[in-house]
Amino acid sequence: MKIEVRLTEKCDAYIIKNLYPLYLYDLSGHYERLPNVHGIYEESDEVKTLQEQYGIQNIWWEKPDILFPYLILSEGTPAGFIFIATPPYCNKGIDFFVNEFFLIQSLRGKGIAEKAANIVFDQYKGKWELFTNPFEKNIAGQKFWRKCLSNYTKGAFTEINGETFNGYQTIFRFDNRNSN
Repeated sequence: MKIEVRLTEKCDAYIIKNLYPLYLYDLSGHYERLPNVHGIYEESDEVKTLQEQYGIQNIWWEKPDILFPYLILSEGTPAGFIFIATPPYCNKGIDFFVNEFFLIQSLRGKGIAEKAANIVFDQYKGKWELFTNPFEKNIAGQKFWRKCLSNYTKGAFTEINGETFNGYQTIFRFDNRNSN
């Protein structure tokens, strides 16, 4: 299976924006969230349409040297995305933060997500951090990141549970500055 991970520009943003509601729906099962009064997965009831939600995401294409929105393609078809943030959108001492990571359900369990993550990790060398839901509803996500990071770092990563700017999370950290 041919996997491509491509940094997107504004002209490609609509592809990720089309996938984004699927991602938010997926997360709703992990966090037991419901859509707002307008049927949109957003915290605010002020967001009434997907078009309005698209506007919220524009920041990812407005800061090209700080925020990196990657599209995952499988056999040329959009399959997911990875959003990478750098300072000032990271915790102190962190160079790169996996802000969002999504692969459509029908492609999970085939090695695509791990390969895509590795491609992006190899693009940037430094101290990395990512969060995932620590609760039982996200066992698959936790197992994925443990396996992915164990394979990528040969076991040289840390995992702790704690408070973050996004609530109580499982926090993974690793440093790939000395890897090939």
